[in-house]
Amino acid sequence: MSRQNAAPPEPCSGGLRAVLLSVALALAGCGPEEGGGMPAAQQQAVPVGVIEAQLGPVHLGESFVGRIEAVQKVEVRARVTGFIEARLFEEGQIVEAGTPLFRIEKDTYEAVVQQRRADLAAAEAAATNARAQLGRAETLVERGNVARATVDERQAAAETAEASILQAKAALRQAEINLAYTDIAAPIRGRIGRAAYDVGDLVGPDSNALAEIISQDPIYVVFPVSQGRLAEAEREAAARGAGQDAFRVRIRFQDATEYPHPGRVDFVGISVDRGTDTVPVRAVLPNPDGRLRDGQFVQARVEQAEAQQAIIIPQRAIQADQQGSFVLAVSPENRVEVRRVQTGETLDRGRIMVASGLQPGDRIIVEGLQRVRSGAPVEPHPAEAIGAGG
Repeated sequence: MSRQNAAPPEPCSGGLRAVLLSVALALAGCGPEEGGGMPAAQQQAVPVGVIEAQLGPVHLGESFVGRIEAVQKVEVRARVTGFIEARLFEEGQIVEAGTPLFRIEKDTYEAVVQQRRADLAAAEAAATNARAQLGRAETLVERGNVARATVDERQAAAETAEASILQAKAALRQAEINLAYTDIAAPIRGRIGRAAYDVGDLVGPDSNALAEIISQDPIYVVFPVSQGRLAEAEREAAARGAGQDAFRVRIRFQDATEYPHPGRVDFVGISVDRGTDTVPVRAVLPNPDGRLRDGQFVQARVEQAEAQQAIIIPQRAIQADQQGSFVLAVSPENRVEVRRVQTGETLDRGRIMVASGLQPGDRIIVEGLQRVRSGAPVEPHPAEAIGAGG
């Protein structure tokens, strides 16, 4: 066959087809910044939920692990010995200062009071007689009917009788105090705990505490701060001319919910713990509902009272790879863009501060993140108008 009549070669040999197929598969597996395998004109727009990056107030600060401590914690104890006649409170209730709590049987102590009153009356009668004897002796000595020594003796007897009155009064007072101790009242306002003794139990000064009262409002939170961080914070505050009033303390519970009442720092320790190189810092907080309990572990956040403006987005919009953190944004042409960001503090309600990489008004994808990649067309909707997608 002549060369002119030879069949034309096929456009692609088998080896070339394999190469092209491998390239196509490689493009299809590109990451978020490498583009998709399908031409942009043929890609279908994916619905995504977006939010706009917005400026919002941020209170810059730092969080520490703290423990709640009661301002006052009192053990109720018996000061006289006797059997408990009545328990006058409900365990766990709020009691006011002076509220009756226990009553110890009174009969024995009332009898002692009566005896001491009788002793006082007898001492007063003896003192009256001694004064009268002294007066007669002084009259007789002037007439020369008795010796001066007799007057001296009766003077001493009168003074002894006066001293006996003082002793009787002191004994009566002690008996009245002991009788008053049979009524045990709350020394402070607070919540009373479980009663360790009940009606019929014998108690006394050597017994364990009858109950415990813990003050509720206000309440403390104490947290350790490293010596270096405390010194740094003091320098920063001094540079701004800020005092303790420039900061506030917020509490977050272990379930990440925030306590609604902020507090203030009222004490900084005067020595450094040698084992941990930390200084205890104490803040006082209102506790009107009793949600903060003595001994409770919490997260204490010390933050600036004056807010600063910063870009805030949902934390779920942040992704990370080997190059760092990024978000997927929607361009004006409704295509996905990768924005490298530098994040700041993590805030409450699942929000995070963005220090750089975004501008107010940027549209950030927060729903449907796993269905898109860089350069892909999307159909943006407000995040509330589309089902949450991973």
